[in-house]
Amino acid sequence: MRIIGLANVVVISIAIVGLSLLPGEPRPHAEPRETATVGGGDEGARPPATPTPVGLPPGGVSTPEFARQVHANEAGLVPVLMYHRILAKRLASLDRTPAQLRKELEKLAKRGYVPITAREFVRGEIHVPAGKFPVVLTFDDGHPSHFGLDAHGNPRPDTAVGVIHDVASRYPGFRPVATFWVNKEPFGLRDRDSQAAAVRWLTEHGHEVANHTWTHPNLRVLKRKKVREQIVRIERLLKKLGAPPSETMALPYGSMPRGKKSARSGSWDGTRYDFAGVFLAGAEPSLSPYAKKFDRGAIQRIQSNGKKGECRKWCSQYWLDWLDRHPGERYVSDGDPDRISIPEKRRGNIVAKRGLQVIAY
Repeated sequence: MRIIGLANVVVISIAIVGLSLLPGEPRPHAEPRETATVGGGDEGARPPATPTPVGLPPGGVSTPEFARQVHANEAGLVPVLMYHRILAKRLASLDRTPAQLRKELEKLAKRGYVPITAREFVRGEIHVPAGKFPVVLTFDDGHPSHFGLDAHGNPRPDTAVGVIHDVASRYPGFRPVATFWVNKEPFGLRDRDSQAAAVRWLTEHGHEVANHTWTHPNLRVLKRKKVREQIVRIERLLKKLGAPPSETMALPYGSMPRGKKSARSGSWDGTRYDFAGVFLAGAEPSLSPYAKKFDRGAIQRIQSNGKKGECRKWCSQYWLDWLDRHPGERYVSDGDPDRISIPEKRRGNIVAKRGLQVIAY
């Protein structure tokens, strides 16, 4: 599929204007290279939490005959959905209500999608049952509407995590995992103990908490040193909170710094970072991580929204319907984590990573 560069430029421009002017509550004060490495700034750091595999299917062994039977296409497109605030009453076009989020997740579950984290996606660890489709749920800014616990220690039902777990409880094949890219006050929490408790709960339940810069600036207008500082400062905080080193990061507003490489790797004040994937604000599905043209430094996402205005052809409702109408373009799992199964005509489009066997049928 040809990537429409103009669409991405327009969506990024809209995001910069829209997010800069969000009404209501303020932003919370708020191959190798597969792991961010962070050195320095260790004082007060908690032991990093170990991400817990949630709902991973038992691996099978794919054969050409089986791959053909389930229409496996692991060179296909993957929707990486982008969410911001989840509010009972929307205050901006990027906002979604809990009901809208629930409806979209139920649609995904009914259509055969299985969530994976952004970390799993960029690693190529797409452990999805045969014949099913991966989807990546991503939430930007670490807003209070994304996560919070009630008096019984359960996710509040009106938060993103509460909705995800509710849908998963009613659709057993729907893994309750997502990626939360946070800024300097994760989930609106100001004290370190509360922040650490939130990070611990999320990582212990299979979610990913990772880097979205310290203050959410437009990186395009910053000097390279300031870009690196923004990334390192939040990485140091996450380490102190007990999060694993970030393997992914999302660009604020989807805006790439003038030195593109500084978004993915660099150092500041003695601390290095090296991400396996950098995500845009995007306008279309992502290429498979096995695709030759997959760009780890600029991974596409899709804004969650309807089909009005600028979203007529660029947001989730449009693209999920498009993938239903073009099933041959969609990533379909073979259920075998040790093999990459593709139609023979797509053999030249992929790069087998870490010695995975390629099955072409």
